[in-house]
Amino acid sequence: MDIRYSTHPDHAKTFTTEDIRKHYLIEELFVPGETKLVYTMEERAIVGGITPIEESLSLKGNDQMKAEYFLERREVGIFNVGGAGSITVDGETYAMENKDCLYIGLGKRELLFSSESAASPAKFYLYSAPAHKEYPTQHVAFKDIEGDRLGALETANDRVIRRMIHKEGIQSCQVVMGMTQLSTGSVWNSMPTHTHDRRSEVYLYIDLDENARMFHMMGEPTQTRHIVMKNEEAVISPPWSIHCGAATSNYTFIWAMAGDNKTYNDMDQVTMDELR
Repeated sequence: MDIRYSTHPDHAKTFTTEDIRKHYLIEELFVPGETKLVYTMEERAIVGGITPIEESLSLKGNDQMKAEYFLERREVGIFNVGGAGSITVDGETYAMENKDCLYIGLGKRELLFSSESAASPAKFYLYSAPAHKEYPTQHVAFKDIEGDRLGALETANDRVIRRMIHKEGIQSCQVVMGMTQLSTGSVWNSMPTHTHDRRSEVYLYIDLDENARMFHMMGEPTQTRHIVMKNEEAVISPPWSIHCGAATSNYTFIWAMAGDNKTYNDMDQVTMDELR
């Protein structure tokens, strides 16, 4: 498990490109036949990728977590961003098609991840945070969430946002997750941008082709920086940082948050003239 420590915004101002990538970018999340986990001190969240091929993979506790099993003190939200697969939770199996979401609450012991086909494996993306009570395991299919259309082609941000784990949807202690898909010809997300000191966020960018690149913007509003990213990479956004971006084509991103509250619209807007 890779460990990422929190950074003060004054420290982040001094970072080189290499420093920024080292602290915030998560690369190679989906390694065939492996589980990759990153523990960030921002909300003590764990971000991970699980890619089963021929055999199922188990998500377990480990010495770094000081936990007998993964969800001993945690909850987790999971999206499948690959081929068809399934997740078995204490003996109950949930089919997971592409872009389906599963929430698993505190206390579940055995988590098994499987792919339907080794030629087109499932790619399970997870975001986990500490939990104080148990909520029931719940699956939501991508096809069953119509979503809300925002933005416009004229501003290159025509998009559909689907909220899966949130205050009015799947219940959780603090994890909030959803997915935003940009239409063909649209490339900007979350602009005008915002911050939210009450929680941190992680973006996973998907549905980019091999040669496309994502320019993710971060930093304090008056001290912006960028990270050049490619398909299936994630980025950690501290509470003091903006989080927005544009790519060389349209794309999809999964947003995941944890922190002081689960109110989706609790954000501090940044006007365009504030950005530097």
